[in-house]
Amino acid sequence: MTIFNKNRYIFDGGMGQLLIAKGMITKGTLWSATALIDEGLNPLVIDSHLDFINAGAEIIITNNFKVRKSTFSENGISDKFDFANKKAGELAVEAKKKSNKKILIGGSIPTRGITYQPNENYIENEMFDEFYQTANQLNPFIDFFYLDVLASIKEIKPALSAIKQFNKPILLGLHFKKDFLLPSDEPFDLLIDTIKEFNCEGIMTSCVSPEIYEGVLPNLKNQNLPFGFAVNAFIDVPEKIDLSEKFSLQPNDFLGLREDLTPKIFSTFANKAFKDGAKFLKGCCNIMPAHIQSLTHDMQN
Repeated sequence: MTIFNKNRYIFDGGMGQLLIAKGMITKGTLWSATALIDEGLNPLVIDSHLDFINAGAEIIITNNFKVRKSTFSENGISDKFDFANKKAGELAVEAKKKSNKKILIGGSIPTRGITYQPNENYIENEMFDEFYQTANQLNPFIDFFYLDVLASIKEIKPALSAIKQFNKPILLGLHFKKDFLLPSDEPFDLLIDTIKEFNCEGIMTSCVSPEIYEGVLPNLKNQNLPFGFAVNAFIDVPEKIDLSEKFSLQPNDFLGLREDLTPKIFSTFANKAFKDGAKFLKGCCNIMPAHIQSLTHDMQN
């Protein structure tokens, strides 16, 4: 039986940018994972989760988006991989307890390589093992798994296979390009065929612009799973990402921050999307508690 039994759910927004706004200085290419490794910054993670919960979020996602073996290896902390994933789960639970609210916690199963990019060098059994290792650490703390900005069927399938045995609901958070295909150039129909054998309870366009969500919408409406979005406020996500240090440290410097996606505009977009069938309403990078608060207020009135 599904845990998503209401007609809509308001999620949190982008943890990385909120942590930076709260004073986190990223180390190397760890970005938001910095606040997991540095235990002195753990209170910032709890406070950030609480900010979204207090703004009206009914679902929060664990803060382990940048906990990837490739990232931890290049920062010389491969031995901290399990620690960071477990810590992300613990801090989300601590925030929930402090809030005294009946929220749901989603466990982030992030893309393995470069964000937004399909990786042609994946070895399937290594991908499976990493997805399983992540899910195993998060499992005691979460209500469901959230595939977080995955970019190709080659990556989606081992992720679903690895977490299937935990017998928890799965939401697919998949990235799409401006042509409304996966970054791997694979079409939506092939995606739907691939996921049929798994316990998927919804599909979300993950870390995309509102415009891309609206472009993918006809495909979302033409399948049987509940759907929704996690939209960002970047000016542009190029199809090929330059692996520059500046991008790794602060995506806003590379991708740009759009000024037009104000809390009110975000709320207007999300309300329209809900009326057009969206069940899962989420913010991503640069969507702050003020955006979620505006949406919550408008949904209640």
